Amino acid sequence: MTYPRIDLDGASVAITGGGAGIGRAVAKLFASKGAHVAIGDLNQAAAEEAAELVGGTAHHLDVADRDSFASFVAATEKAHGPLHVLVNNAGLMPNGGFLELADATDRLQIDVNLGGVLSGMKLVLPGMVERGFGHVVNVASLAGKFPVKGLAVYNATKFAVVGLTAATRLEFADAGVSLTAVLPSAVDTALASGLDLRPIPKVQPEDVARAVVDSVHNRRAEIAVPGYVGLLATAARVTPEPVLNRIRRLVRDDRALHSDRPERSEYRANLEAQQGARR
Repeated sequence: MTYPRIDLDGASVAITGGGAGIGRAVAKLFASKGAHVAIGDLNQAAAEEAAELVGGTAHHLDVADRDSFASFVAATEKAHGPLHVLVNNAGLMPNGGFLELADATDRLQIDVNLGGVLSGMKLVLPGMVERGFGHVVNVASLAGKFPVKGLAVYNATKFAVVGLTAATRLEFADAGVSLTAVLPSAVDTALASGLDLRPIPKVQPEDVARAVVDSVHNRRAEIAVPGYVGLLATAARVTPEPVLNRIRRLVRDDRALHSDRPERSEYRANLEAQQGARR
């Protein structure tokens, strides 16, 4: 499939969760290509700091709130013109046993990791289809292909985003609008702080940012970061379960079930604060 070319110089780009981590790295790289960047984040101060860094605009955004997302899209297009690219990046990753995590925590993951992606797509795709071009990047995860003990609901949301992206990519191809799922392994950000996910490799936000920006040109359906982890996830799916379970035990694949590191405690405290702010 050949999609209409998108020239990043002067393009209108919106990034959710753009105040820190992957989102900030993505904003910096798009801006370096001449794009006009709108940064949406639940943390207004972080959004403003990132926007100042890249010469973009900052917007308060709660992706779990459809009205908040609609306001973000409207403000972005008012500031920078009709959207060329949306990067659905905002997400969170509580860890712990499936029966141990509170229902409210499960719901928050679903509302942010999946609901936010759904809202963003439904808000921007009509305009992209009408204009005959556009690109949506959904930042999923290797966890959208490879299950991990202690991340059951996170796995569920990311599996859903991978499937959602694949199906809608087929649906909108003839309209000239492309969708890409980017699947990073563990990323060196607050999301994975205090978690030892070995042997899953840890990558830098800048590595993911390159994959996101490159997708505007190559329009690939899925991009794993680093590339070889996608092959490993595929191999795991065809490996007999008894063999795979032995490998899992050898590498101690239960590390995400519990983590008492100070960095993880801080991440959990921030999530609890987010839950309180949304009540």
